[in-house]
Amino acid sequence: MIELFEIEGGVTLRGYRTSGSRPGPHVLITAGIHGSEYPGILAARKLRAFLSQADIAGTVTVLPLCNPTALKERAKAIFPEDGKNLNRMFPGNPEGSASEKTAWAITQLQDEADFYIDLHGGDLFEKLTPYVYVPGNCAPEVTTTARAAAQVLSVPVRVLSQASTGAYNSAALRGTPSILIERGACGLWEPEEVEAYFEDLKALFAHLGIIDGKAPVNTAQREAPFATYLSHSEFGLWFPRVKAGDDVLKGDLLGHLEDFDGAVLAQIHAPHDGRILYMTATLSAPAGCDLVALG
Repeated sequence: MIELFEIEGGVTLRGYRTSGSRPGPHVLITAGIHGSEYPGILAARKLRAFLSQADIAGTVTVLPLCNPTALKERAKAIFPEDGKNLNRMFPGNPEGSASEKTAWAITQLQDEADFYIDLHGGDLFEKLTPYVYVPGNCAPEVTTTARAAAQVLSVPVRVLSQASTGAYNSAALRGTPSILIERGACGLWEPEEVEAYFEDLKALFAHLGIIDGKAPVNTAQREAPFATYLSHSEFGLWFPRVKAGDDVLKGDLLGHLEDFDGAVLAQIHAPHDGRILYMTATLSAPAGCDLVALG
């Protein structure tokens, strides 16, 4: 049986929850922390029908849209109520601004969960290839549990994050094993992407013991021990030489920035071997933006 609920933070968030007749873990899923990253939102929406029919163990709690105003206004990266990036506000503050209050409300659900899955996917200005983040800046046993779950996903790369920011890292630092999955690009969505997300969620449920079955390990998936985010201090016009998903070698030219008169402001080279995880998809490259993420 599906139970609908609301939580109050900076805005009202609607979610759903279901519990099985058998004991099992409590899994929390969030989507739409960035309201223009659509594949994860649609996968979380689709999951409701599956869970209403499935014989599950434990409890699954889903917040399918954590930034509803951003979806309505087609806003990129920010929480429109206060102009901040919700994913950078965790663990939040119950007395803070709208995004801080919302992060705090979500944090309370994270603390109740045994495992946390955060669904993202290519904002309006980002091209990316599917991958997953595993928290590395937390207790070793939390990383081990998160890594084992990430290995059943169909994505080709998992990144061992050394950061402390973001909803999943915040949860991991508080003791809840967590992962962040990326799939989608440029504020677009394809049915195949939503289906791939849905199948990955079912694989995670099998791995975690929510549903019966065995989730095979993706032996082709590789781990990047860190990710590097390349930017430039000045605004420029961005001319990439690579695509998301490309494998590059140390020293390869990834792209360059020009001013409007055509003068080259900077050439961006790969500081190490790796795969292009995501990159700026627009001609406009604001100062300090991530031009390329390499893992």
